[in-house]
Amino acid sequence: MELRQLAYFVAVAEERNFTRAAERVRISQSGVSAQIRQLERELGTELFDRSARTATLTVAGEAALEHARAALAAAEAVGQAVDEVTDLIRGRLTVGMVIGCTLTPLFDALAAFHRAHPGVEISLLEDTSDRLVEGVRAGAVDLALVGTATAAPDGLDALTIISERLVAAVPAGHPLAEQRRVTLRDLIPYPIVCMPPGTGLRTVFDRACTAQGVQPSMTLQASAADAIADLAARGLGVAVLSTSMAANHRDRLTARTIDDVDTPASLALIWKSTPNPSVRRLLAHSRQAFTEPEHAQQ
Repeated sequence: MELRQLAYFVAVAEERNFTRAAERVRISQSGVSAQIRQLERELGTELFDRSARTATLTVAGEAALEHARAALAAAEAVGQAVDEVTDLIRGRLTVGMVIGCTLTPLFDALAAFHRAHPGVEISLLEDTSDRLVEGVRAGAVDLALVGTATAAPDGLDALTIISERLVAAVPAGHPLAEQRRVTLRDLIPYPIVCMPPGTGLRTVFDRACTAQGVQPSMTLQASAADAIADLAARGLGVAVLSTSMAANHRDRLTARTIDDVDTPASLALIWKSTPNPSVRRLLAHSRQAFTEPEHAQQ
């Protein structure tokens, strides 16, 4: 008894026709018939009633059908298990990271994955969030850390790492530092320093401004939060950052939550809904790295 015979048997049983079954398994009808006859000889009984135009299962055929399906499913599972191990022995994993974002837990996860699967070559690339999202969708990037204004980009799965409100950060003595509440309209008189288009934080800010009909003066852009903070600290503009970004510079900047921007800026790991084995393993390491106590308050 061979797996191909069981596959042909299941095809005929489901199609109820030898010709359609032959088209489905892509061999000749005579080939299907010959293999079914061989299977029946091995089992010592007929599996189909051939007296009518439709191929109808006999009692023995009915009894054999579910077992044949189970055997084929088991064989497929064996193949998948071997493929997964093979992919994790050798292969390539492309990981994307939004420009200007350095999260050590991601590097910890990559290091743990590399120790467990040294045969997998890891590539790390930086780009804007928008381009990384498209890279994941196209299959050029396996997993990416991106800034996003939504829970998950359309068609992809996501693991949110950070979700924070936007703040306006200014140096001591700036008029906004004296206010208890800051709104988007309060920002209009001042030059703004923010991340470039294509980043999650900028998307949240731009959408909020559009929704309220506000057009702030976007005079300076930088991809790194530290650079934005440096520019603001030198009096070159009001920095628009997330809560934790601004907190890293509390010694020289005063941060005020922008009250009327309710949508948080998020950092998330994104991947295709049907990840390959390497992505699944890296996700497991990432979940552990980002939930360890030393990273819980970052």
